Amino acid sequence: MTDSFIHHPSSYRDPAGFIFSKNGVLYRQVNKIFSKDFDFFLTSGCYEKLVNKGMLIPHEVINENLTGDKEWYTTLQPAPIPFISYPYEWSFDMLKDAALLTLDLLKEAMDLGMILKDATPYNIQWHSGKLIFIDSLSFEQYDETKPWIAYRQFCECFLSPLLLSHHSKMPLQELLLAYSDGIPLLVTQALLPWKTKFSFHTYLHIHLHAKYSLKKPSATGEKTIFSKRKLLNLITSLEILIKKLRLPESKSTWSDYYDEAAQRKDYLEHKEKIIGKWLGKIKPESVADFGANTGEFSKLAATQNIKVIATDFDAFCINTLYKEIKKNSEKNILPLVLDLSKPSPAIGVNNDERDSFIHRTQVDLALALALVHHLAIGKNISLGKIADFFNPVCNYLIIEFVPKTDEKIQLMLRNKEDIYSQYTEENFRIQFQNHFNIQEKIMIAGSERTLYLMKKNEG
Repeated sequence: MTDSFIHHPSSYRDPAGFIFSKNGVLYRQVNKIFSKDFDFFLTSGCYEKLVNKGMLIPHEVINENLTGDKEWYTTLQPAPIPFISYPYEWSFDMLKDAALLTLDLLKEAMDLGMILKDATPYNIQWHSGKLIFIDSLSFEQYDETKPWIAYRQFCECFLSPLLLSHHSKMPLQELLLAYSDGIPLLVTQALLPWKTKFSFHTYLHIHLHAKYSLKKPSATGEKTIFSKRKLLNLITSLEILIKKLRLPESKSTWSDYYDEAAQRKDYLEHKEKIIGKWLGKIKPESVADFGANTGEFSKLAATQNIKVIATDFDAFCINTLYKEIKKNSEKNILPLVLDLSKPSPAIGVNNDERDSFIHRTQVDLALALALVHHLAIGKNISLGKIADFFNPVCNYLIIEFVPKTDEKIQLMLRNKEDIYSQYTEENFRIQFQNHFNIQEKIMIAGSERTLYLMKKNEG
């Protein structure tokens, strides 16, 4: 029995249980050591309340030991999440909303005699357009005399990156990738502007918190008695601070792409018509829109009830798209910040705790619109390397080729030497035909740009 399941490499830290897969189905094992807390989680009504509010992923209880583990207590089969994303792929407001969800969960749990024992953003995912908590083993019975054990983790994983991005304009995604287990309080304190010491809430949760983190435990073993009222006040203070934080205004070179394109109405309308036609022909269930900008073509696919992963290196664009999705209750688009010149790597213990973006991504169709020239000329990536990227992630590809005579490329070449003799449409076709078969190609009206529909080579 034990050799027929796969222990998920990211699920090893908590003795309460672990995630595993068997016959392609994902399960969560609950261990005996956590039986009392888990039973209370169910009988207290906490599980039912959080699921009914759409805050927690539902599960089915499987009363069978699928692993053969002697520590087994019960097995859960959680509802599947179509695509797992990581905090270092989220925009500012995505992380901000995840932080507020964590605090809401904490308050709801406290009302029913439970508390969150950890507060990591890795326990949160997006499901049908909404944030949802995915770890049913994060809830334990609440002792009002003890402080919140996950307070420091919350400040390091959520508050620190949000504050640094808000005050210092530091790139959120690179911070979270560099400090995947949270930014240490002392690091955050050192990087924040001096003026933040005069903000009561920031001083309390970062500066004072960092100071106390250096204190050695009392030699007498004396412990400070906490209370529920104190914890609720702490939560309120965190909420006040987080709700005030904003992503600094930014305007990248390409963030106004669609505003500019709107001035070339014939180009944009013809492009939408071609892509809409091909979407109807392929009928994909899943799409990855690479270089999505503010998501115009992601939204086009979403109107056909297609699940879309919309990615762009421009965090401001993705944050704008996320706020629009949230406002409109869009269920089919997951926006992510992704630089295709360095997509999210595999990280963590043995480099398999968090999977790479490429390994996680397998869609029916990829969109690469007005993208190739940014990679080839902006990032000096060969056309062959670009084709290699798309090969494992999609079955169909809609890709736009922009010739070197295009005004956008001429703008890119204004202050750099043209060393891109291999950047030709002929070489583009040669390189992509190593992996894909060209089904159709259409020149877009009002431009010299060409759209290609490709299908992955068989075998």
